[in-house]
Amino acid sequence: MNVEDLDIFKLSHEFTLKIYKITEKFPAIEKLGLTAQMRKAASSICMNLMEGAYRGGRKEFIYFAGIARGSCGELKYQLILGKDLKYLEENDYNDLNESLKRIISMLSALIKKLKSKK
Repeated sequence: MNVEDLDIFKLSHEFTLKIYKITEKFPAIEKLGLTAQMRKAASSICMNLMEGAYRGGRKEFIYFAGIARGSCGELKYQLILGKDLKYLEENDYNDLNESLKRIISMLSALIKKLKSKK
């Protein structure tokens, strides 16, 4: 299986690109703070999917997909914080939050599918 062909990977990559673009508008004071944290958490989703797939075993893939899902939890709060600090416009927050919900759902489905295979 080529992880780059999975819809979850493609969606997560597009999400990461959006995070990078939107955080360019954050205040300079956040460069090493919220901007860096959001970019790290977003890119971590695809990085962990890749690492898990390249480790070669189903158990490892499940483990790293779980870490990717954990990064989504970090992002969920970071989006709330960015919105409440007025760094994110409401429509950007809503768009990113909806994408993140879809990513979380797809990761959960992937993990469930991997666990059910014998």
